[in-house]
Amino acid sequence: MAEDLVVTRALVIPAGELRERFSRSSGPGGQGVNTADSRVELSFDVAGSQAVPEHLRPRLLAKLSSRLVDGVLTIAASEFRAQLANRAAARDRLAALLRDAAAPPPAPRRATKPSRGSRERRITDKKRRSRTKQGRRVHPDD
Repeated sequence: MAEDLVVTRALVIPAGELRERFSRSSGPGGQGVNTADSRVELSFDVAGSQAVPEHLRPRLLAKLSSRLVDGVLTIAASEFRAQLANRAAARDRLAALLRDAAAPPPAPRRATKPSRGSRERRITDKKRRSRTKQGRRVHPDD
């Protein structure tokens, strides 16, 4: 599984910059519960990586700031019993996180005014509602 991680066309992380650590998963596991190191921790140094383009680095660091420890992003995967499946899940999750963080911010909203027709419809509906409620009132002089 030592292959490069493709995040986007501009961002490909070489396998040498990814660190994997294995440990025992918690929870039930049957006969292999005490022998299988199926939990995977995948770490990537966002701050010190040569693979991250310089124009993307500040954006990644800002968006992932709550998840970084000394500039390193760590993903843990233990949802599968097989180590290989957990390795693939961790790589997929890391790629998705980096892809979302590298996405450019949305274009700013341009303020618009309501159209003349929408203003007229709103006033007409208000008048109709007012007449409906007026018709429900009880007049004391009747």
